[in-house]
Amino acid sequence: MQEKDYSGELKEYALTQGASLFGVADVAGLPERQCSLPAKTLDGLDNAVSIAFHLSDRILEDIVDGPTRLYFFHYQRVNVFLDELGLKVSNFIQSRGYDALPIPASQIIDWEKQWAHVSHKHIAARAGIGWIGRNNLLVSPQFGSRQRLITVLTNMPLKLDKPLPWGCGECRACISSCPSQSIKENPEDFDHIGCFQMVKVLVKKAGISQNICGLCVKACRPQKPVAGSRLPVSG
Repeated sequence: MQEKDYSGELKEYALTQGASLFGVADVAGLPERQCSLPAKTLDGLDNAVSIAFHLSDRILEDIVDGPTRLYFFHYQRVNVFLDELGLKVSNFIQSRGYDALPIPASQIIDWEKQWAHVSHKHIAARAGIGWIGRNNLLVSPQFGSRQRLITVLTNMPLKLDKPLPWGCGECRACISSCPSQSIKENPEDFDHIGCFQMVKVLVKKAGISQNICGLCVKACRPQKPVAGSRLPVSG
């Protein structure tokens, strides 16, 4: 007897709880730098639920030459919200008899290498939410890079979403926005060390305690205008 597919039910629940975008991916074969959890921890958890939350466009538009205090507080609160949403989604899954492993939204374990327990952006790309842009961030058609992500690993039977084709095209807005010139033509050539060193300078100047920047996030706008939006579209 085939197991029930919970995809539609879980997606509807996540969206009613505040998610902006939702997708499901197969996590088999992720390289170590995209998933550093022990094999025992991952045993049987073949599916990943990827959830995105749309950052405030108004707050991002306020960024000029580095992170603002308003962006810093917004970034922190969005991470807290996503962690709570991850717990709610995990509870939904467990209440139906399946296992769930929520991965915190902000869980960098090596800043210089930019490694985490799992790579939310690469899982989101597999889940069809977006693609990895030149700025080394997830880019979605709806929001550009203006989102934060969370992942819940599970063995719940879910229909997998299909990855999107790479969609940056001729847009290079992120390249000109980067003061350290860490963003290159080819996404694979992104300079992680240069980015990290510049972030340290910018957060010290801004007087904040979080390693954030926001310049290329602001520069990466959605491909298509969102209903009611007055923001110009780059590219």
